[in-house]
Amino acid sequence: MKKRTVLFVGLVSVLIGAWGCGRKTLPSSAADAVGMSAERLNLVNEVIEEAIARKELPGAVLLVARKGKVVLRRAYGESRWVPEHKPMAADMLFDLASVTKPVATATSILLLAERGKISLWDRVKMHVPEFAAYIDDWGQKGEDGRIWNLLTHTSGLPPYTDAAEAGKKLGSPCATEDLVKYIAVLKKTNPPGAEFHYSCLGYITMAHIVKKITGLSIDAFAEQNIFKPLKMKHTLYKPAPKYLNLCVPTQVVDGKPLIGVVHDPLARLQGGVSGNAGLFSTADDLALFAQMILGKGEWDGVRILAPLTVERMTSIYPREEFAGRGLGWDLSSVYAGNGGDLFGPRSFGHSGYTGTSIWIDPETETVVVFLTNSVHPEDKGEIIPLRSRVANVVAASIMKK
Repeated sequence: MKKRTVLFVGLVSVLIGAWGCGRKTLPSSAADAVGMSAERLNLVNEVIEEAIARKELPGAVLLVARKGKVVLRRAYGESRWVPEHKPMAADMLFDLASVTKPVATATSILLLAERGKISLWDRVKMHVPEFAAYIDDWGQKGEDGRIWNLLTHTSGLPPYTDAAEAGKKLGSPCATEDLVKYIAVLKKTNPPGAEFHYSCLGYITMAHIVKKITGLSIDAFAEQNIFKPLKMKHTLYKPAPKYLNLCVPTQVVDGKPLIGVVHDPLARLQGGVSGNAGLFSTADDLALFAQMILGKGEWDGVRILAPLTVERMTSIYPREEFAGRGLGWDLSSVYAGNGGDLFGPRSFGHSGYTGTSIWIDPETETVVVFLTNSVHPEDKGEIIPLRSRVANVVAASIMKK
């Protein structure tokens, strides 16, 4: 009997050790153990619940982490209103929309820069020969846009293009390469580096560049080099049928809510895989990614990016300070409201049209992942003010640095 007990204890120890080596969530902690006020932090529950009661959104998942520990992980409201009501759960998958940009595309581009495959000084037309320059009113061509212009939304590309019109010319679905050629010849709004215009088109272009250099589409490259090493097991493009029950629906299109199908029209045009949108994930997986960023490119013994790369990505890019952007991340542009009013100037994040957002403050080692589907069911929800209020409550709960 004693021998069996020893064997049993040994087996349990092995299993616990294996779980620890393969863990896929950050550990949890009481708020006061990491210098936060639980009483102040809990005020966020009322803020979110009141917004749901006003029908600004069906539901939400909020995850707050500090110093590598999750202090709040909670689901609110419902994941859907149509075709039937369904409660929200903290482990559900959200269509991240533009949060795809920093998590998948910008990170992939910077990995290629680290490996000497590209330089951010590369002219875009080195990789996309069709990429046209800005032409002024007198017919004079401007300078060529660089990859760092794409990353900071200062390339002169327009914000978007009509997916239905592009589909008529390219077919639906169409190859990303064909869409990028279509984008490349669109009239530029200004010379590169002159103005900030938040553009999905630049990130679609960079996803094509990733594939052209590596032979891997952005979903495959990101899975192999980012998500799998970090054990982000529920971060993926085009969720398989086994995940659909966990997917939070977005807008109703043609009488049915999009479930596991990307909301963004240009991403749908490409079959669901794009550089500007298309990624699905959970709050816990995004917390792992955020902790890697706070760890200067490393988490749990796995290094994804070099420390200097993370510093560049998360600092205002000096050649385009007016834009308020880092390389993929937002620090102080007009779209940075999800960071609230209290976190410091070194904090950064990104938001997505569907109602998703992430904000990271390296000064206090705080992460705020706030995921909603405010576009469900009719794209009439309101999320921008709520994001700021949530961030303010979290920041105000930090008592000790």
